[in-house]
Amino acid sequence: MLAYTVYSEAGGVGKTTLAASLAKAEERAGRDVLVVDLDTQEASLSHLLDVADDRDDDQADSLLRHMIDRPRDDFSELIKTSEGIDVVPSHNILEYASKHLRRREEEAADFGESWNPNKQLLRVLREAGVHEDYDTLIVDPPATADIKLHNAIHATRHLVIPFEPSGKGYESVRGLDQLVGGLEDQLGIEVGVLAVVPNRFKGMNDQERFLEQLRADGWDIPIRLRERSSLLEGCWAEQCTAFRYTEAHRDREREHETETLEKIERLAERIRETQAVEA
Repeated sequence: MLAYTVYSEAGGVGKTTLAASLAKAEERAGRDVLVVDLDTQEASLSHLLDVADDRDDDQADSLLRHMIDRPRDDFSELIKTSEGIDVVPSHNILEYASKHLRRREEEAADFGESWNPNKQLLRVLREAGVHEDYDTLIVDPPATADIKLHNAIHATRHLVIPFEPSGKGYESVRGLDQLVGGLEDQLGIEVGVLAVVPNRFKGMNDQERFLEQLRADGWDIPIRLRERSSLLEGCWAEQCTAFRYTEAHRDREREHETETLEKIERLAERIRETQAVEA
């Protein structure tokens, strides 16, 4: 199964839109796709794909309940479907994930049991048979490097990193190199970076220079996504992926948007090929 986490220290709607668009590209390629939303921001992937109805329902089951062995129903009941993509939506209780997971770890220790709070998403997905039911797993965590990110990386072992090609964005990606190394040491696993994806690219000389520096540092940059504010804003306004937006909410085909969607499909294919080689 193809599995990766879309993560950026900068966060923002660009990260989430890319995660949703990659999921849709996978679905369009005939693959069964599951997306796990660990981001508690209102502008999360659950909102973008219009599956966030239970976000603030205290009585609703949630992924965190499953991660701390307190489920209210089967894992399958968590899943909502949008545009052919299965989604485990975010829930506000995820804001307290660290507290609840650490408490569960302490309870296990009191009984002489070993219980790793960073491995619980992986455990839940394995017990639910996700690796048997799906071809692709994409996890969208928050921008903060907290226990939710640790769980995402433990479950997927691979990262796709969107960033804005600016001085700040360049340093953000460089900083991620240190973060990945630290997570590998902390979690005791190897983490691969499948692609670095510049977005809001405008072709300026400074941006080209940053990309060349990143390539020289050994990062794989298969595509560059240009500034597409109208498309991005339209996706959020209509709560859909870029593919659905151009098909259902544009009165005519726009060449530059078609080019963007083709790049996303090429990126999805490149990620599949890259992970297959690594595996």
